[in-house]
Amino acid sequence: MRLIFIGPPGVGKGTQAKNICAHFGIIHLSTGVILRNEIKQMSSIGQSAKTFIDAGQLVPDDVLLKIMYERLTQENCYNGFCLDGFPRTMPQAEGLDHILKNLNQSLDAVVSVEVDEEELINRLVLRGITSRRTDDTHDIIRQRLQVYKKQTEPLIEFYEERDLVKTINGVGEITEITERILNTLI
Repeated sequence: MRLIFIGPPGVGKGTQAKNICAHFGIIHLSTGVILRNEIKQMSSIGQSAKTFIDAGQLVPDDVLLKIMYERLTQENCYNGFCLDGFPRTMPQAEGLDHILKNLNQSLDAVVSVEVDEEELINRLVLRGITSRRTDDTHDIIRQRLQVYKKQTEPLIEFYEERDLVKTINGVGEITEITERILNTLI
């Protein structure tokens, strides 16, 4: 199974992607985790990415496409994967299509998780307090939501044209939401 999880920051993509990956026995690829590891290791890509992340902006497409190409060619991705936080822009989606074509692979579904904006802001502020993430402050959250609406929401239509989108209500208990997702995929 090859999946993409899409939705605004704080919608629960990461949590749900992990649950779905465990169910299907596939690898969870979170660009956020990959980038935070690069930042922690103080790599050149990580330092460049930190500048954009701290400003509430997306990391440039060419950097993410290079990282994702290298990651998707690793052996543990052969039997399937779930992309969490990638693609986020049309050039990334087009780049992913190119990568998958080169690997003779295709997507099975795009899971679009939706939650009301005020709920998202509350979730992210709480996450910022508990995890001490520098990108979970009110101003940066609002900036990230605007970036999402402008750059990432158009991907839903892009994948709807390919009949891949499964829209999921992201409000409720984690297990309920996981069940909703599984019911649309099976």
